[in-house]
Amino acid sequence: MSTGSKSKKRSAKSSRKTTTRKSSSRSKAIDRPFDAAILRKAKRVAASYRLVIEPEPDVGYFGRTAEMPYAMGDGETIEACIRETMDATIAAIATMLEQGQRPPTPASAAKRDRQVNIRMTADEKERLEEAARQAGFRSISDFLRTAGLDWAG
Repeated sequence: MSTGSKSKKRSAKSSRKTTTRKSSSRSKAIDRPFDAAILRKAKRVAASYRLVIEPEPDVGYFGRTAEMPYAMGDGETIEACIRETMDATIAAIATMLEQGQRPPTPASAAKRDRQVNIRMTADEKERLEEAARQAGFRSISDFLRTAGLDWAG
């Protein structure tokens, strides 16, 4: 069961649409058409993300990516869990791309060797932490980096 894009359904706008649904046993995470170019880009981005797969007694295995922890999947086998997790991640990335948002940078990207310190109130920090969680980021740093880079262009 994947929870990647169920709440983000939107109407299709392009005549060139594709889905990754191949059979009834395939994941239903990508359950609506995306523009083919957007879907290809989303697959490339997702392929660069780091998968985290953990045993889960109720379903077998639970998966997510380090970069998008709220795009999740599960499965009775590791292979099924990987497939579900990647489908949920691809759908989430494709939705972000459609909306003009930039997906999180892969954990394996260039070494981050510079630091910026920002002073804020406890309330500001709490609000940013909640916004980061709501947006699917694992930390305020990732959230602020992505938001700042999006704004900077």
